[in-house]
Amino acid sequence: MDVINTEIEGVVIIKPRIFKDARGYFFESFSQREFDEKVRPIHFVQDNESMSTYGVMRGLHYQKMPYTQSKLVRCVKGCVLDVAVDIRAGSPTFGRHVAVELSEDNHLQFFIPKGFAHGFAVLSDVAVFQYKCDEFYAPQSEGGIQLIDDSLGIDWRIPLDKAILSEKDLVRSKLADSTLDFDFSQDLYK
Repeated sequence: MDVINTEIEGVVIIKPRIFKDARGYFFESFSQREFDEKVRPIHFVQDNESMSTYGVMRGLHYQKMPYTQSKLVRCVKGCVLDVAVDIRAGSPTFGRHVAVELSEDNHLQFFIPKGFAHGFAVLSDVAVFQYKCDEFYAPQSEGGIQLIDDSLGIDWRIPLDKAILSEKDLVRSKLADSTLDFDFSQDLYK
C-alpha cells in the first residue's frame, strides 16, 4: 500500500496496489503489519458497514473520551465524499478538514485518527461504506458537530435541498458552540 500524507498530520489516504488482469482485479485491503509500519501501530476491534442513497450525509461524528476511535474507511460500492475535521483544542489545524473522494473505482481508503470528527456525503445513487474502528462503539460516548457549519468551509458537493440527514445530525451544535474533550498536547494513543 502507498500512504499519501494530507495537509493535516496523521490523516492519511491509503492507496492499495491493485493487480488487474482479464479475470478482474485483486488487492490486499488491509495488512496489520504494513499499516503498523507505514501509518501507526493500531489494533482494530470492530468493522462496520452502511448502505446509503444519494444525498445522505452522515456525521460529523466522534466518540468522547475515554472511548475515542480511529477509523479506517472505504467505499466498496458507489462514491462518497469523506471528511475528517480536527477537533483537538490547541492544534495548529483545529477546525480544518481534509476531504477525499472514496469510490469503488479508486479503491482509496482514508485513515481518521483519534481527535477528529468524521462524516461523509453520498455522491452516487447508492453507496456501501465500510469502516474499521480501534475502539468498540460506546453509545454513552457518542458525540458530533454540525455538518452544515460554514466556519468549517466544507463543500459537501450535495445541494442542501437534496441533503438527507438524521434528526440527530440536524440538531448538533456548530464547532464553535461544541464542548470538546480532546487536547492537542494529549497523546490519545496511550
